[in-house]
Amino acid sequence: MELVNKNAVVIREDLNLLVITHLSQYLDFITGFGGLIVPLVIWLTTKDSVIGMEEHGKSVVNFQLTLILYIIIGIPSILLFGLGILLLIFAGVLSIIMPAVNAIKASNGESPSYFGTIRFIS
Repeated sequence: MELVNKNAVVIREDLNLLVITHLSQYLDFITGFGGLIVPLVIWLTTKDSVIGMEEHGKSVVNFQLTLILYIIIGIPSILLFGLGILLLIFAGVLSIIMPAVNAIKASNGESPSYFGTIRFIS
């Protein structure tokens, strides 16, 4: 389905791009970086032309920023309290499971929901 908005931008439904946006978070595991940058670029370049990209893109970026915060808090907490390892394990499990769950939701046309995410961008 394609629509044209007031700025003459063609708006289309592209579930595959939404799925790719969620799955691109796995670049952190493959290359060591890119899990935040690639979804951010996809979101910023297509948020006006793809239906649902605004919501999905914000969710992915918020999730990645939350994971970074968990890691920043977790590493010193290991030395101070020893409980930081639990926070790092929690962040690791979330970073593996949540992108796949939300990619499946995106392919079904559903809204994303990332557990434990702080809403930096609303």
